[in-house]
Amino acid sequence: MAVAKLGTVVLDCPDPLALATFYAGLLGGSPSSEDETWVDLEGHEGTPLAFQLAPGHVPPNWPSPEGSQQFHLDLTVEDLDVAEERILALGAKPLDADDRGRSWRVYADPAGHPVCLCAC
Repeated sequence: MAVAKLGTVVLDCPDPLALATFYAGLLGGSPSSEDETWVDLEGHEGTPLAFQLAPGHVPPNWPSPEGSQQFHLDLTVEDLDVAEERILALGAKPLDADDRGRSWRVYADPAGHPVCLCAC
């Protein structure tokens, strides 16, 4: 028997509105906020996302044998090349240059969190 159900995935970041705007460009929806410390992404399909101000945020170093990536988001896409063009235009950075033969590619969002585009 489950004790709980997944509510919202919250990402720490230095600029919640900017990161929510990035994910709105990827997933749809729009940022909603009452102050600068917390922004919800509303109106998209899937698990709720929120973005929380973390002034001392240090992004994970991926890939790194010395440290973990903490967590990452897998986003399902139909066409990797089209999705890659869009995610890069929104401000993501590629994290794995040797990824052309796979059905997924790894990027860092503007706050440094790993994000995988998956055509699986």
